[in-house]
Parts: sequence; structure tokens; C-alpha cells
Amino acid sequence: MSEQPAVSTTAGDDGNSSVSRRMPRWVWKAIGVFWIGYLVAVRVDSLVDRLYGLFVLLLVALFLSLAIEPGVNRLARRGWRRGTATAVILVGVVVAFLVFVVAISALVGQQIAELLGNSEKYVNRTVNFINDTFGAHIDAQQVIDEINREDGAVQRFIRSQSGKVVDLSVTALGLLVQGLSVMLFTFYLVADGPKLRRVICSRLNPVRQRSVLSTWELAIEKTGGYLYSRALLAGISGFFHWVVLQALGTKAPVAMALWVGVISQFLPVVGTYLAGALPVLITFVDSPPRALAVLVFVVIYQQLENYLFLPRITARTMNLHPAVAFGSAIGGAAILGAVGAVLAIPAAAMIQALISQTGERHEVIENDLTEVRLRLRRRQRRLARESKTADTDGFG
Repeated sequence: MSEQPAVSTTAGDDGNSSVSRRMPRWVWKAIGVFWIGYLVAVRVDSLVDRLYGLFVLLLVALFLSLAIEPGVNRLARRGWRRGTATAVILVGVVVAFLVFVVAISALVGQQIAELLGNSEKYVNRTVNFINDTFGAHIDAQQVIDEINREDGAVQRFIRSQSGKVVDLSVTALGLLVQGLSVMLFTFYLVADGPKLRRVICSRLNPVRQRSVLSTWELAIEKTGGYLYSRALLAGISGFFHWVVLQALGTKAPVAMALWVGVISQFLPVVGTYLAGALPVLITFVDSPPRALAVLVFVVIYQQLENYLFLPRITARTMNLHPAVAFGSAIGGAAILGAVGAVLAIPAAAMIQALISQTGERHEVIENDLTEVRLRLRRRQRRLARESKTADTDGFG
């Protein structure tokens, strides 16, 4: 017989009886499990927030280690110690980065100082250009008075920025510490790369070892290919922009060309616009017509790069569809910000390569929807038909 729940009966003054039942034991267990799970989830969420910065640093270090691994391997095959080869390449990367930052910072600082010291001259020149080009009727003296007015918007903005020097210094110091941490992680990942891979493979059977090593090699190839292709495109872009900026008489054409080449290639999606904005603004302060010429060249070169240079270079280094690259950059930026936007493209290339190596492949049937070069194929077919017709007529 099944056990009946305990019942307690209590007689009231009115002669009626009330029945109370005991709460089942599983309810108390469920409440306990719920609160324990809630507290654990809150603790884990707090821990993830605190370790988020470390995770980003490790991710950047992993990307750098995969990018410089081919160079370190070449030096190691020539007799270099891996630690020395890694240190030499990392020092080269740091020196190049510092030269780039110092050159751009010095140029921008010089232009800001010159603009503040000769504001009336530049305002008159800019207003005259706008009035002559667009038929406006702006009074240059009113603009100058508005800029110099103590309670004006320009002077308030300048005073508000003077108090942010300390915050900027603290931010720069934090970025320096993070950069040193990334370099340290990268050094150990590359210098002790063979030892790390041996430790991982020692826990796996031979089949899984081959799979892990093949994936690792593919990641090195795609990341190195991404870095090589971007560096090559940055060099080509910097050269052509230097020629044009030098011909137009833009100030510091070498620094501006470096800025355009590096930012446009290594900062996805918005890099092209940021890269072209600075030389246009610098040239606009000195000569608005030349700034317009710089803007036109930036737009034209971008089209030449997209249709001429980019397909040929990426086809040899990192074959990735432009739509996939664009979507990957947007997704990476949404997850990890600017760092995610930069790292998403080589990650997408690696995932695409891994997927392409799995599954069975079949021959694609001939159809206009699958023709890569449809016009060329149609022309070949038309010429073949004309040739066949000519042969038939000649035979007849």
C-alpha cells in the first residue's frame, strides 16, 4: 500500500476542521539548487568581467605569435636560437610601430600649433575658398571674432580639453603596460612553441596529433598570409600616396603616406575613411583646392585597389570572399571592438580553409549561374560557333 501523507486535524470553535499538508521535500531542494546556481552564475559573470582584459591580451598575443612564427622558423632553420629570433622580430615590430606613432603625432601636433598660431590667416583663406566656390557670403571677421570670444564654443572647448591631460597620460600608461604584456605573451608562445606543441600532442593519440598539428599549421599559414598581404598592400598604397602628396606639396608627405597605407589596410571597414581624412584635413588647412585634389585621388586609388591590386594579392596569400571579410570585420567589432575587427579576418580565413578541407567535393555542372567569367566564356562559344560555320561554308 502507498504511504499516505500526514494529516493533522484541528477542531475550531465552530465545529469545522482545517486540514494542513506538509510541503514536499523536493521543493526545498529545488529552492536550494536555484539559489546556489544563481550565486554561482553571478560569481562567474563577475570573474569573466575581470578576466576579459586578460582574454583580449592573450588573443592579440596569439594572433601575433601566429603571424611571426614563419619568420622565426626561417631564422631557426638557419641556425638562430628561437628565443633570439623571436626577440629580434618583436623588437623590429615595436620599433616600426613607434616610428609610425611618433611621426604621426609630431605632424598632428605641429599642425595644431600652427593652426592656433595663425588662425586668422587660415580662417580668411578657408572662408574665401567657400565663398568663391559655393557662392556663399560668409563674413571672415565674424568667424574670427566667434573663435576668439571668451565665452564662445571654441574657447570653451579648448578650456575643457586642457583638464584632460592627466587622463590622457594615464590612458597612455595603461596602453603601454598592455603592449608590454602582449609582447611578453607573444615571446613565450613563439620561443617555446615546439615545447608547447609537444606537451599538447603528448596527451593525444597519433591521429589526433596529426589533426591538431595540421590545424595549427593552417592557422600559421592564414595568419601569416593575412599579415603579408596587408603589409604589401600598405606598401603599395603608401608609395602611390607619397608620389601624389609630394607632387601636390602636402606637408610631411612621407608621414601622411605611411598613415594612409597602414590605417587603410590594418583597420577594417572604417580604416579607408580614417586614412583619407587626415591628409585631406592637413592639406585643407594649407590649401583647400589641393585638399580637393587629395580627396579625389584617395577615392580613385581605393577603386583601383579594390579591382586591381587586392584580388591579385589576396588570391596568392589569403583567398577570402570580400563579403565574408566585411561581415567578419563587423562581427568581430561587435564582439571585441577594434581588436575583434582586426583579428576577425584571419580567423574567418582559417575557418573557411578548415571547412574547405572537410566533406566530399563534386564537379560543378556548366551553367550561366556558376560561370566565374561569363563574358569570356560566351565570347569563346560565339567564336567557336563562327569558326565552325566558316569551316562548313569553306568545305561546301
